[in-house]
Amino acid sequence: MKELELKYGCNPNQKPSRIYVENGELPIKVLSGKPGYINFLDAFNGWQLVRELKAATGLAAATSFKHVSPAGAAVGLPLSDTEKKIYWVDDMEIEFTPIANAYARARGADRMSSFGDFISLSDVCDEATALLIKREVSDGIIAPGYEPKALEILKTKKNGNYNVIEIDPDYEPDQIERKQVFGITFEQGRNELKIDDAFFDHIVTENKDLTEQAKIDLAISMITLKYTQSNSVCYVKNGQAIGIGAGQQSRIHCTRLAGQKADNWFLRQSPKVLKLPFVDGIRRADRDNAIDLYIGEDYMDVLADGAWQNIFKVKPEVFTKEEKRAWLDQMTDVTLGSDAFFPFGDNIERAHKSGVKYVAQPGGSIRDENVIETCNKYGMVMSFTGIRLFHH
Repeated sequence: MKELELKYGCNPNQKPSRIYVENGELPIKVLSGKPGYINFLDAFNGWQLVRELKAATGLAAATSFKHVSPAGAAVGLPLSDTEKKIYWVDDMEIEFTPIANAYARARGADRMSSFGDFISLSDVCDEATALLIKREVSDGIIAPGYEPKALEILKTKKNGNYNVIEIDPDYEPDQIERKQVFGITFEQGRNELKIDDAFFDHIVTENKDLTEQAKIDLAISMITLKYTQSNSVCYVKNGQAIGIGAGQQSRIHCTRLAGQKADNWFLRQSPKVLKLPFVDGIRRADRDNAIDLYIGEDYMDVLADGAWQNIFKVKPEVFTKEEKRAWLDQMTDVTLGSDAFFPFGDNIERAHKSGVKYVAQPGGSIRDENVIETCNKYGMVMSFTGIRLFHH
């Protein structure tokens, strides 16, 4: 199959639409559903991300994509009991395989952004992972294969219309890539940059103690950024992205946006949130929305009389600003990657509030010394990679 006709492009008025290859055959099979233009953009970007994560870490990897940027990305490290709770998988009696762990982490880090995601897996989708996916609102999945039972489960989603794509894991694209904008063809070499341990060798701070886990987390941040719309930064902890700031014109806005997501991820683990008395039968999305409001500045939207009764059995106490700050001060050993240099130390100041200890960025700003000094003030380890990772 050299081409696949699509219903329409980015929007219903953009017709005709198709994906195709000029040479050879498409490296995919559509096993269920009818994926659209944006689905395939998410699928192919996500597949590249997880393939590179697997190559860099040796671990099973998953990503949750929305609007051509990852909402979450992770490798298949075991889940703690608390992580199982905040990802809503603690009630599942399944074997949490590495690829299932990777998806639970990728989906769970920012559940609001992942609502209606497109999933990419580095490994064959097994039954445990399919059972996790079955409960989530999702548009589709791409993987190098599917266990028979997993495929059977996935084909039941959306009344049999769930998008399931199988990709040839041995497929390698041409080294030159092209796209058109306004009738003009753009051409460039593919970004084949290899990110491994040596990528972070140039440490410019006084603290040069880069742990093995930090190297894995920095690799996750940088590979995630390779496929995130720029400007972008990525906070990572224990094998998963916990906050991604994408597509902002100002880097400090990226750092703040991603930092707030990272903070929310940690706040969800606080006893005050874990003990929220939700009413029986509340939908998963409504529960996620309620938690997001409860831990944010608009908490009265769910605590006001007439509102809380629809969400909670008993009215919760306010999670005060001081209580939240005290809890967040316990978050440590977070890593932060940036797709281009930090122009000011204010990015590091903001990162410090979210427990960042390890930083990787290209360097090259006229204010590099100010950024290094700010890292030294907090005992951070910062690597200059020397390579920008813009993605558009």
